[in-house]
Amino acid sequence: PAASLLYPYGPEQHDQKNPKLDDGSSKKISLAVPFTFYGKEYRNLYVNNNGVISFDTRVNQYTPDPFPLADGRTFVAPYWGDVDNVRGGDVFYRETTDPTLLARVTKDINQYFPKIPYTATWAFVATWDHVAYYGSTTNKGNTFQAVLTTNTKTSFIILNYWDIQWTTGAASDGDPETGLGGTPAHAGFNSGDETHFYNIPGSQTDAIINITKTSNVNVPGRWVFQVDDFKVTGVPTEVPKVANSNNCWL
Repeated sequence: PAASLLYPYGPEQHDQKNPKLDDGSSKKISLAVPFTFYGKEYRNLYVNNNGVISFDTRVNQYTPDPFPLADGRTFVAPYWGDVDNVRGGDVFYRETTDPTLLARVTKDINQYFPKIPYTATWAFVATWDHVAYYGSTTNKGNTFQAVLTTNTKTSFIILNYWDIQWTTGAASDGDPETGLGGTPAHAGFNSGDETHFYNIPGSQTDAIINITKTSNVNVPGRWVFQVDDFKVTGVPTEVPKVANSNNCWL
């Protein structure tokens, strides 16, 4: 059951794959249907290697900044950190209207948001598969996923964290051997208007390593948000704890 946290991805799903390029991104992706995010419709996006899906403009920045950003960039950060897919891992994406996938997405969202009538008619799936960090001297990799979905009026984003083994690249003052320390990865949403944003608890702290154990929908490793008119629901009040080297909770 645990493996079903991730929606299907990879070559067998006819996914596109990002170039092997440090701080690189996908080509400009023109969406078949507009996606509404914080009240604005977007028709283009980029899947950036450094754990960001951005609207209208690429993001090659590797050390995350806290939200809200002052420069007007609009994006979703499943796990904004210094990914190096040259060193290891792949970044996949696809736009889809596959009925099997849409039925699964619909079922999940209906379960988490029973008061919102919703049937998915479109989805965009981006998956970072066992991606390495810049400067790594190990084979540590992170696997996480972002799913954008809409019925043309209501939009949701599902963030899935399957395996998180590192938080920081060496150029962000992380340790090359552990992938920890320095300026850790950031997870959240930035509207681009300097006012509206959301930071997932633990962002840019050592605790982000435990995002596979946190959730706002009672499914460890999954965060789901309505984003057409952004709403935060069911957020835990406690920031996740950090385990020390003896695996004791601090």
